[in-house]
Amino acid sequence: MKKLLKIVLVSSITLLFFSCYYDEFPEEVEVVIPPDTVISFADDIAPIFVTYNCAQCHNAGGQSPNLTAGSEYAALVPAYVSAGNSSGSRLYTQLAVNGHRNVNAESLALIKKWIDDGAENN
Repeated sequence: MKKLLKIVLVSSITLLFFSCYYDEFPEEVEVVIPPDTVISFADDIAPIFVTYNCAQCHNAGGQSPNLTAGSEYAALVPAYVSAGNSSGSRLYTQLAVNGHRNVNAESLALIKKWIDDGAENN
């Protein structure tokens, strides 16, 4: 009986250690926007706020900035966006570093490029 208990115990411990072998997390893919791509605020950036339902909290009566349709640009620039400097912009750092609302890598890359290209209202 003791021998059987030892076999079961050793087998269980072995299975425990090797059962997590395939539980690896996938690496995050970095999205790179080609340098010659022109990012439009109206066509590329504003829809991100709609996709992630940002105006649910960031509205005229809620948290700043007000990201309701039509007021996004004025609310963001220059208070939250430093044109030409994505790493110094609160919008980008809040989304990228803090993972606010789990914004995907493609949306972050678009925001980063838009800011680095001058954050124009186009």
